[in-house]
Amino acid sequence: MSEVLFTVLVGLVGLERLAELIVSKRNAAWSFARGGVEYGRGHYPVMVVLHTALLVGAVAEVWIRRPPFEPGLGWTMLALVVLAQALRWWCIATLGRQWNTRVIVVPGLVLVHDGPYRVLRHPNYVAVVVEGFALPLVHSAWVTALVFTALNTFVLAVRLSVENAALTALDRESAS
Repeated sequence: MSEVLFTVLVGLVGLERLAELIVSKRNAAWSFARGGVEYGRGHYPVMVVLHTALLVGAVAEVWIRRPPFEPGLGWTMLALVVLAQALRWWCIATLGRQWNTRVIVVPGLVLVHDGPYRVLRHPNYVAVVVEGFALPLVHSAWVTALVFTALNTFVLAVRLSVENAALTALDRESAS
């Protein structure tokens, strides 16, 4: 029974990801219509595959390995998953049309320093990292949690390099 509930949870996270992609596509169209330039296209498909593999891997591991649901770990990780989702949507709401799953810079816009961006430069990635290890651990899928976290470290390093360069260029442009 716990495997079914976990599968439903992962399915809900998958639906949330689809909602993100809808918002992202709409925001990308808005950005490109205003002269937006996309950076780092090469890593984006790898990121999509990795995040899809997180969802598929977590469910597959639970159904194949059949780890027991450990209430102390499971409920704590579920709380972290919910908090990660809340942080992600706070980021989306704060950035508004500037939020995207891609790195798109619109000339003339300024960096956002409101909401969670007052405290962190990349709060959305905090949500990604927390969700990446916490979601599988809701049902003790530690192999998926470890593999995703290790692979995501490399993808996130590339992503942060691309995004920081793009944001630095935007910051310089708005200062001139």
